[in-house]
Amino acid sequence: MPASNHRTPRIAVLADSDTRWKWGALTAGRLAPEGAATDGYLLRGRATPTPRQLAEVGLSPDALAEVSLAGFLAELRRRHATPAPGADPAGAPYDLVVLALVGGAVQAALHGLARLGQDHGVRPVVVTGYVGVVYEKLADGLLLRHGADLVLANSAVDADRFRAVYEGVGADSTAVTEAALPFLGGAPHRPAEPADRPYTVVFAAQPSVPAGRADRAHLLDRLIGHARAHPEREVLLKLRSKPGEHTTHLEEIPYQRLARDRAPLPENFRLVHGNMGEVLDRTDLLVTVSSTAALESLHRSIPTAVLTDLGVREALGNHHFIGSGCLTSFDRLDEGHAPAADPVWQDRNGVAPGTAYATAFDTARARTAALLTRSEGEELPPITPYYTRRTAPGYLPGLLARHHLAPDGSPLPGALDPPPAEGLRGTVRTAVNGAVRGAARSAYRHGVQSVAPLVRRLGRL
Repeated sequence: MPASNHRTPRIAVLADSDTRWKWGALTAGRLAPEGAATDGYLLRGRATPTPRQLAEVGLSPDALAEVSLAGFLAELRRRHATPAPGADPAGAPYDLVVLALVGGAVQAALHGLARLGQDHGVRPVVVTGYVGVVYEKLADGLLLRHGADLVLANSAVDADRFRAVYEGVGADSTAVTEAALPFLGGAPHRPAEPADRPYTVVFAAQPSVPAGRADRAHLLDRLIGHARAHPEREVLLKLRSKPGEHTTHLEEIPYQRLARDRAPLPENFRLVHGNMGEVLDRTDLLVTVSSTAALESLHRSIPTAVLTDLGVREALGNHHFIGSGCLTSFDRLDEGHAPAADPVWQDRNGVAPGTAYATAFDTARARTAALLTRSEGEELPPITPYYTRRTAPGYLPGLLARHHLAPDGSPLPGALDPPPAEGLRGTVRTAVNGAVRGAARSAYRHGVQSVAPLVRRLGRL
């Protein structure tokens, strides 16, 4: 539906984790017309962000609600029904939907939105993309995102790879649009002055890279050893989540748990949470295996070390940094090495410091604006995902069924109805509902974090 000149454009961001919420909300801000109103929807599941995680991201939509995918699609259907005279503008149809989800959920949402267009003759503009480095399941993830109006690539390298995949299977690649990670920014690196603050080393932890206890213990022991070898430095272990919280990826062996077994820790070693940008404000050396934090750090010209201690492997994601000049080991860092990034690699991978980033979203913004302001009566073309009942009859139905959708994108019989409109839009729940849902989620997370790993270990005996 073309955005009317007589009302504020409305945007919905649907996200399934804290990092994807950050990407989705910031992307909406980069693409949105001036004055647009943004509503946030959190997909109910294992990694649904907690209030603390949402506060850490620091983004405040006009409204925020937790929903199932079927509930989100039902809310869009309600909004596209003929509005009553004098209806609240806040309940108007969405002009733009940003899908910040794992690939399978994106595919299900696309089929649900395609069905919405068939049933109502109108649909919103749909944008999707990736939170950070795309280092695994490239073809799988991309084909699950095919059908969106814009598939954002975070660099020239990614744009080339994305188009090659689509064209290689005979799919339309025109949706691929080069942009950048929306959360890059912050002040350029300011080296520490002894009278001001100590030289600060930050290790950016990842929930699932590496996954094994021995590998994670190795990294923690080397980081603690670095603190002991350099008592003049401040060494911070930047954690993604607190015990019981989940992020985009599953963390079975939290560093907090490993650190407790290594007490007493050096006085200059600390575990920290908080906004990554604020931590980088006082960072002089960023160390990681392959965290997206490395891209934020490089953009700010902070010396950035991508560890080779566990090898340079696709499973770790650090192969993405081949040619960057950042690959190094803890042995070299202990000796005082501070890597210098290759400027050509930085430019090709969308993290070059300077003025180029200011225009990184110009093309995506222009394409979005053209879709939103098309001529009155000119509707968007139908959504046509690559996966259909003809191209993937043994794959697609099961994928959609996991989200309570039939193969044609319509709700399955018995699919849960969404809460009332005010429940979808509001942030207040009853104490009973909140307590029950919180207890259920805590029990689920305990099972995933504690019981499941124990069962797997017993199975290997």
